[in-house]
Amino acid sequence: MNEVKQKIDRLRQVLDRLNYNYYVLNAPSAEDREYDRLMAELTSLEAAHPEFDDPNSPSHRVGSDLTKEFEPVRHRYPMLSLGNTYSEEEVREFVARIGRESGGTAAYCCELKFDGTAISLTYENGRFVRAVTRGDGVEGDDVSANVRTIRSIPMRLLGEGWPSYMEVRGEIYMPHERFERLNAERADIGEEPFANPRNAAAGTLKQQNSAVVAQRGLDAVLYAVQSDAPVAASHYEVLQRLKAWGFKTSAAVKVCRSVEEIMEYIHYWDTARHELPYETDGAVIKVDSIRLQRDLGATAKAPRWAVAYKFKAEQAATQLLSVDFQVGRTGAITPVANLSPVRLAGTTVKRASLHNAEQIELLDIRIGDTVLVEKGGEIIPKIVGVDPARRPAGSVPFSYITHCPECGTELVKEADEAKHYCPNATGCPPQIVGRIVHYISRKAMNIEGLGDETVQLLYNNGLLGDMANLYDLEVEHLVPLERLGQKSAENIIGSIAKSTEVPYARVLFAIGIRYVGETTAKKLAAAIPSVDALMQASREELLEVEEVGGKIADSIIAYFADPRNVAMIDRLRCAGVQLEAVQTAKLSAALAGKKIVISGTFEHHSRPELKELIEQHSGTNQSSVSKTTDYLLAGAGIGPKKLETANKLGVRILSEEEFLQLIGGGEEPAVPGQEAEREVLKVQQQTLF
Repeated sequence: MNEVKQKIDRLRQVLDRLNYNYYVLNAPSAEDREYDRLMAELTSLEAAHPEFDDPNSPSHRVGSDLTKEFEPVRHRYPMLSLGNTYSEEEVREFVARIGRESGGTAAYCCELKFDGTAISLTYENGRFVRAVTRGDGVEGDDVSANVRTIRSIPMRLLGEGWPSYMEVRGEIYMPHERFERLNAERADIGEEPFANPRNAAAGTLKQQNSAVVAQRGLDAVLYAVQSDAPVAASHYEVLQRLKAWGFKTSAAVKVCRSVEEIMEYIHYWDTARHELPYETDGAVIKVDSIRLQRDLGATAKAPRWAVAYKFKAEQAATQLLSVDFQVGRTGAITPVANLSPVRLAGTTVKRASLHNAEQIELLDIRIGDTVLVEKGGEIIPKIVGVDPARRPAGSVPFSYITHCPECGTELVKEADEAKHYCPNATGCPPQIVGRIVHYISRKAMNIEGLGDETVQLLYNNGLLGDMANLYDLEVEHLVPLERLGQKSAENIIGSIAKSTEVPYARVLFAIGIRYVGETTAKKLAAAIPSVDALMQASREELLEVEEVGGKIADSIIAYFADPRNVAMIDRLRCAGVQLEAVQTAKLSAALAGKKIVISGTFEHHSRPELKELIEQHSGTNQSSVSKTTDYLLAGAGIGPKKLETANKLGVRILSEEEFLQLIGGGEEPAVPGQEAEREVLKVQQQTLF
């Protein structure tokens, strides 16, 4: 009996860790099939041994994406999950059960299962009201401001015939092209890349700044309507109604009238999915009749009239020969597996990502193992498992490196980081070269004629030690080098000279402060318009800048605390590089010295428009209410927490009309009192009703 208890405890521990990786870190560490297998094993053991029941067991939990940063909203109609199947036999059993319970032959609507994050959109009288994540199925997070940035989601419905109140359910996802671009940007600033498009979509939807969401290019597909009365007699007709009302629906929909037709649909898309511009991990089979759906009902977690068939990821078994360790420009260490060549998804795979030390330990990967390789999102090869039965005799657990493979410096790993880092930023060759390559890139200083190989060549010849050395180069330094002639050398020197015209915001991005990406650099430059002021900024002042959290603030402070970085900045200054924002003409000084937080939705202006107005009238945007905030610009749907904080700190609350009056030359609003309290109550009522 003790063995059973130990096995149950071990399964709970493993599942708790997998849930943490998936829901908290947005970094899944096991395939869905493996997770379902472990959960089924745990559930079976707990059912057979109720004496070991534990209310905190992962089997008693429904996966949740709720966070503390968003306001919780209760779903009027619960958002259930779908049961998963992994074999043709299970699909046939599902169809047979429906036939028995319906007393006849049912029709089925087959759709692709988009691999994104579930969303519920509320519409009243044809107008968008709010967007709420699935959460725990009963209550989710209000992400309305972020969803408004998704162009494929209508704010006003087309046509007619929609219910006065309805919740439209669907999936928000990230197309492959956007996913690849986002991961490249994250790797460039030292962030851990997203494991797959699904986690990228979920992570993006929980951003605190909707401007970031807008830039990432999320998309959505809608596939269900919840209302007090059915909108159509069949699910297929529901999809046609959604399409007529202006929603984006899947084109890969088919009504099937037999299990053979269902399997034909599954087999076709199991191959054709590789050509799609988005990720799909299966097919959803739904009873088409809405009346029959309601008759069949649902369990506590899933509808009994629908099931998801999960495609098996294309995998190949091969031998792990060795592991290399790559050093990025931020010092991040990435282990890369060298494999015995194997064909996978139409290409020959010789190398695969191992992500980090934790992933290697979790899978217990060892040199010489036979490993399973698949393409994550059909894009990046990765190792997802090991075949222990084929493990060579005498193999030993993998020992992760402790020192940088390039410079020998002892590696460091922060508690909240997945990767190890080499801290020798100014003395580690790959980091030096990587930062220079980043500095000259198109989105940074846009220095043409220099590429990765040329930068490496200049470094090897002692001509480049940091980015400031670029401005010491002369034509005669370049001409003797391999692949460079007089004309090429002249063009490179000319492009370097032209880079001194690049505006300060791009320079701030170019110098490569860890975690400071292109958008964050723009926000920093707008709020703190010179590098000298940025060097002197306190942590509290940095945290007041939009998009700057504790990790970014600490990274900025650490960067300028290094005298070598300060010396390099001084050399860039001497070279004429722009280290101060050019002050553009303001419309007025009405908000000079004022710091303003915007929250909610507004009648006359969008939030980006209001932020621009604040800057044009000499004010500063803040992302959260603090003791330094002067005004909270409050619209409908504002979060109660912001109102509570503003009241507690005595922050003045403005309506849109009061704000427009203020920048138009009106009087400054009074300190909160009875009138302000009535305004707060009115805003709260708008939020609730």
